[in-house]
Amino acid sequence: MNDDRATSTRSETPEAILHGGDLHAVSGRYPDAPQPWIDLSTGINAVPYPVPEIPPSAWQRLPAKSEERILLTAAAARYRVASRDTIVAAPGTQALLQSLPRLRPRSTVAVLAPTYEEHALCWRRCGHQVHLVDDADALAHADIAVVVNPNNPTGRLLPRDVLVRLAAAQRRRDGLLIVDEAFVDLYPANASLAADLPPATIVLRSFGKVYGLAGVRLGFAISSADIATRLRGELGPWAVSGPALAVGTAALADDAWLAQTGARLARDGQRIEALLENAGCAVIGITPLFRLIASPIAAGIADRLARHGIHVRRFPAQPTWLRFGLPSHEGDWERLAQALGSSS
Repeated sequence: MNDDRATSTRSETPEAILHGGDLHAVSGRYPDAPQPWIDLSTGINAVPYPVPEIPPSAWQRLPAKSEERILLTAAAARYRVASRDTIVAAPGTQALLQSLPRLRPRSTVAVLAPTYEEHALCWRRCGHQVHLVDDADALAHADIAVVVNPNNPTGRLLPRDVLVRLAAAQRRRDGLLIVDEAFVDLYPANASLAADLPPATIVLRSFGKVYGLAGVRLGFAISSADIATRLRGELGPWAVSGPALAVGTAALADDAWLAQTGARLARDGQRIEALLENAGCAVIGITPLFRLIASPIAAGIADRLARHGIHVRRFPAQPTWLRFGLPSHEGDWERLAQALGSSS
């Protein structure tokens, strides 16, 4: 989802949620750092899908319903969903996060934390009572249960049977389970609930992360047909731009590119783990797109990297954590290795 905000187990609403990727802000604090900066802070694939040629008409007219249906057909095939009528396309998963709380009366919401803080914030803004919990069993006591799976930034992956039981509990209480699968694309198929959706469940899928095209602003909700209809009403007409429809349709249908990307990221993940461990960092969280490390000197490591023009993700609520995305080419790998090995 996007991309990334601070995580926390605090109960209060923060005044502002920090995001990765703001190179302008960080470069201003390190004006002497070498250029160009290497941004490893976002958890977005640094080797993006090659954008196809977009016809001029996609920029010049409102998107056609037929183009959206073609996109939803591609998404249904990619996510193994039986009917495209149960998929909603949105201008990024963030738009869905902000729409979902408007579909329910004021409720109790439990978010499995620490995780992506926008979930809690969006429900709070609409007047819901939000609790951050650190145990999956505690989710069943709320009207709305929210899980990021695999989790950002810890990489925690709840087994399917745990989520199915939770969905059943939510159905009995007329509740809802929301599972944010923003980072699940390169996991085995059974890691996702999308293909065999339990009742009372909404699955969120992000396009921009694995395809490296966060600027396209495209995301999907997979749910029952009635919830999908209500979500479309919240988003309104022409929610997804014509260029996004074209890019998303091409990318979601490209099986070969996704397979090659998965193989490359697996190799690169092993490479960055070796670099981090050689630098004395303990890797505590893993997804194909990032590694989370813990170190008592995390602040010093981040500062040293920034002085080398390398931006990594810090977490104010967890000051011993840093998250590293994967470099895009050999020059960036060499620069990262040098920075990690240099003295402060």
